[in-house]
Amino acid sequence: MGKYFGTDGFRGEANVTLTVEHAFEVGRFLGWYYGRDHKCKVAIGKDTRLSSYMFEYALATGLTASGADVYLLHVTTTPSVSYVVRTEDFDCGIMISASHNPYYDNGIKIVNSNGEKMSEDVILEIEDYLDKKTGPVPLATGEKIGKTTDYSAGRNRYMGYLMSLAIRSFKGVKVGLDCANGSSFSIAKSVFDALGAQTYVIHNEPNGVNINTDCGSTHIGDLQRFVVEKGLDVGFAYDGDADRCLAVDENGALVDGDKILYICGTYMKEQGMLKNNTVVTTVMSNLGLYKAFDAAGISYEKTAVGDKYVYENMSNNGHRLGGEQSGHIIFSKYATTGDGILTSLKIMEVMLEKKQKLSALASPVTIYPQLLHNVRVTDKRAAQEDADVKAAVAAAEEALGSDGRILVRESGTEPLVRVMVEAETQEICRKYVDSVVEVIERKGYGR
Repeated sequence: MGKYFGTDGFRGEANVTLTVEHAFEVGRFLGWYYGRDHKCKVAIGKDTRLSSYMFEYALATGLTASGADVYLLHVTTTPSVSYVVRTEDFDCGIMISASHNPYYDNGIKIVNSNGEKMSEDVILEIEDYLDKKTGPVPLATGEKIGKTTDYSAGRNRYMGYLMSLAIRSFKGVKVGLDCANGSSFSIAKSVFDALGAQTYVIHNEPNGVNINTDCGSTHIGDLQRFVVEKGLDVGFAYDGDADRCLAVDENGALVDGDKILYICGTYMKEQGMLKNNTVVTTVMSNLGLYKAFDAAGISYEKTAVGDKYVYENMSNNGHRLGGEQSGHIIFSKYATTGDGILTSLKIMEVMLEKKQKLSALASPVTIYPQLLHNVRVTDKRAAQEDADVKAAVAAAEEALGSDGRILVRESGTEPLVRVMVEAETQEICRKYVDSVVEVIERKGYGR
């Protein structure tokens, strides 16, 4: 991770740690970098945050000033930007979003011409430019100045692509969608309606400041109640930019990313589609998932937290399914990033093909109690490397043995150290989380 860009782009509070000047300069650099030997093309999408419009204009101004032609997808999802870039002649794509963060944060996510997250070497060059470690880039003049084009047609092509992946009609299925007042509000319902579902939607009235507020994949309660009250067959919740999906079964129970990986992984194995018989997870996946995979005869690999690392592993090894507990699920045959709407369509496919309710499909996975505590710290690395903190972690590991685990890691986007424990009871989880948090705070790293 660099100074500005974390595991999921350049993220920060709008006009505080991420400013219009930053956006303009990122645009200036990318327009020059990709336009050194040709007229480069860049696609930009954004979510529904108030500041997304401001950053869209700043990026477009910087890009066109460096000679790039900019294609505006307007309000759309992160995976749609990735799809448009990799299927058309774009040099790169930019999504303006802070994903599941509150409205006052925002972010700049950059993908390369393959629709994959930008390589670290290019990110470091952008950071050097932002820090003025490299010289200025030239301004385009005359006919070399770039232009902007309305390209909502690209978003519509993505919607058509999603519809083409469904192998059965959704007719007669009652589906609930929580759009988090974010990017999916303009896409998800149209896709499900077109496929024949009886679609019921909540949190699809964005006003610039209500994105992710008590809704979406990070606040699943509203959808759980909605599914039960309406007597729906299934519910899907997305985050602000719709690269995540969590599900709710017909009883209102949460089906998280781990259970989604199990449901789709076992189905793909049955269909002969699970290449290498392997699912890629992160270190945050639950012990219960691994026990269920063992019982099903499915292998798994573990990466660092972040769908970036999941995709890198999948790409390097040819795996077809991977994801995170939080709902970033990647189907590498169809996408190069987590895609919430695609994930919900694949879950629907399993339900319809196997003629089973979601609760039955998820039942083989018994989730171990898990407790995650986020400690806001002054120095993430120092807190983790402290000898006393390491000793506390080691003591917890020894005490938990094979019946649990502890994981201490730094956030890729915030000044947080995350302490997570899984064990047979919530009380045991609390005991060992507290034992580590107490040392972090006692040693003066908390803030």
